[in-house]
Amino acid sequence: MGQAVLPGNPPVEITLRRSRRARRVSLRVSALDGRVTLSMPAGMDPAEALAFAEEKSGWIRGHLAKQEAGIEVGIGAPLMFRGTEYTVVAGPVRRAELRGAAIMVPQAPAMAPARLKAFLRLEARHRLQEASERYGHLAGRSPGRITLRDTRSRWGSCTANGDLNYSWRLAMAPPAVLDYVAAHEVAHLVELNHSPAYWRVVERICPDYRAPRRWLKQNGQLLHRYRFGD
Repeated sequence: MGQAVLPGNPPVEITLRRSRRARRVSLRVSALDGRVTLSMPAGMDPAEALAFAEEKSGWIRGHLAKQEAGIEVGIGAPLMFRGTEYTVVAGPVRRAELRGAAIMVPQAPAMAPARLKAFLRLEARHRLQEASERYGHLAGRSPGRITLRDTRSRWGSCTANGDLNYSWRLAMAPPAVLDYVAAHEVAHLVELNHSPAYWRVVERICPDYRAPRRWLKQNGQLLHRYRFGD
């Protein structure tokens, strides 16, 4: 995998990916973060693939223009937390805290993004640990190690040995959405697939999963709008 730049105003960064299974060049613009990926057959000259991207530059820029702009997280900016958007303000605190209608951070603007990210990760870890154990009890299974990542293509995953991986950005989603993702992954401890039997497990341990699942499909990309300076 490599990187290239599509010239223009502004330039567009493109991720190049070779695939043994690809028979032709294909372009994808992520609905989550606007990342542009150019996939090509293993033996193709990258210059030929980039020429294809330049021919499709109008299509690429059109898709990027439709997406909402990213939000640089910091003092004075909005930040979603538990499904509600708060304003980040500076105040007499040692770390990021929820204070009424605002999220307060220490008066050090340069450190605000990192502190807010740490605040969300801590919230995600506590809530996802609790939810995973709760749904594990209902499913009759014990979750393994829980890992938090900033995943782009999925909100959670379950390994064959029972470890669970989650996106820490779920701390920004409504509580019912975080709970649904935990139930979704815990159900894989019973059925490591998406068969009808699997969905019966999901419904048994989380009967009201449909509404939060729908919210995530319709609004999940909003959680990736927030940029933490990394």
